[in-house]
Amino acid sequence: MKEQTVVKDLPACPVETTLMLIGDKWKVLILRDLISGTKRFGELKNSIGGVSQKVLTAQLRDMEKSGIINRKVYAEVPPRVEYSLTALGASLKPVLDSMVNWGEDYKTRRSKSAE
Repeated sequence: MKEQTVVKDLPACPVETTLMLIGDKWKVLILRDLISGTKRFGELKNSIGGVSQKVLTAQLRDMEKSGIINRKVYAEVPPRVEYSLTALGASLKPVLDSMVNWGEDYKTRRSKSAE
């Protein structure tokens, strides 16, 4: 399946555009899990924890519509569905890496200031 494009108008501010596409807590965690490779719905749900099936489904559909993830359905019984990042989605890896680095630095600084 070729990558889909977002057809609605995008904000002028690139930060706002990024937040619009991945600013939700669950979307960032979905990206975190898919950076390492293809996952099935159940794997994502178990890894993320705390997200309802309904919300996870909605987030995955929105990210697919935005061209960030691919959804592949296998013609099996029961049906098997796998999710993976598109090239566009994979291009978010440096953003997530920066978030990891910042989060680790924050935790280190907070623990040092609590001493």
